[in-house]
Amino acid sequence: MKTKLFLGIAFLSIQLLNAQNAIDVTEQTIKVKALSEEVMYFGFAEGDQIIFNLSEIDGKEVKEVEIIEFPSASKFSDFKTSKVTNKVINVNTKGVYKFRFYNSSLGGRICKVKIQRIPSEDKFKGFNTAVKWIKEQDTTWNSYTKDVIIGYDTLKVQKTRKVISLEEKIEDMFMDKSQRVHSTTNENGNRTSIFFTLPQNQIGEYESRTVIAWAYWIGVGEESNKAWQQNRKVIVGAVKGFAGAALTPIGAIALGTATNLILPSMGEDVSYGLVDETNKNLFYSGLQYKGFDFGKGVAGYKRFTNDSMLQGTYFVVMSNDNIMQGIDVNIKVSAIIEHKKFKDEVYIEKQVNPKYEKQIIKEPVINTRELPVTFDYRR
Repeated sequence: MKTKLFLGIAFLSIQLLNAQNAIDVTEQTIKVKALSEEVMYFGFAEGDQIIFNLSEIDGKEVKEVEIIEFPSASKFSDFKTSKVTNKVINVNTKGVYKFRFYNSSLGGRICKVKIQRIPSEDKFKGFNTAVKWIKEQDTTWNSYTKDVIIGYDTLKVQKTRKVISLEEKIEDMFMDKSQRVHSTTNENGNRTSIFFTLPQNQIGEYESRTVIAWAYWIGVGEESNKAWQQNRKVIVGAVKGFAGAALTPIGAIALGTATNLILPSMGEDVSYGLVDETNKNLFYSGLQYKGFDFGKGVAGYKRFTNDSMLQGTYFVVMSNDNIMQGIDVNIKVSAIIEHKKFKDEVYIEKQVNPKYEKQIIKEPVINTRELPVTFDYRR
């Protein structure tokens, strides 16, 4: 009986001594929300004793209470508890401890938490229990097999390509016609027209003929014929050797080697327009019509190079406002044909082909993570 009394007194003395030496780490009231977790981190010195107390203020259960030596060594855990009293955890080596509280209910839990430490030596009394977070990188290596270029082979390959063997521009004055336009009192009427169709493009594998431009001339009577001859002399003197022959005046306009032609200043005039078939019919009906060119005079001309007008049929509509006198109108149309011939040409092409070899490749994979450490942590 005396022995049991002595042991009880000794144990009580140790508890009182420990209580006197205990240093508060934290004492706080925390709320653990429904279906959530609260976590605390603190650092402890080697040889410390951790004294942990917890109580839920309404006596309700907390699903999980756990103390973990970071990163994953569980030192204490309790389930469905509302109170933990003076739980002692011995710290073998300096490190960070994680205090985890998990609430699985639909209502919140309010807990009073008190954490103390009893240092093993006086020199550890001032140990800083706060933690700081650092980033650490772990490097792992992924290995895989890959085809790697180790050199090149150069081959000479004979190939065939199509090249131009002949390229020339040819004038084709495919229309040169005189048209009578009666006076306003003539029973045949003072309106007339004439049509023409541009040369059709011919595209073959080894030869092509394509209209690249065209122009037309319209002139009344002898005065316009004299002007045409004057232009012919000027053009022949200025432009020679075009595809083996001299250009006509309207051919020079179409090609662009001439920009102006001589026009007569006297003589009977004609009203004219260059139109399509629909507007030709409107013209005959006396209705308003549209066209690509209009004019009135003894003579006139126009050049066309737009792609949309290099094929098809066109109409020159003419009217004479002279009461008694009919007129003879000369229409000339000339197209510039681009003529190309092709031939096959043999050539040598160098082909550089890479040589491959299978090699094992290692690539680093760097993972960054955040870690809690004590404040005196050194890298």
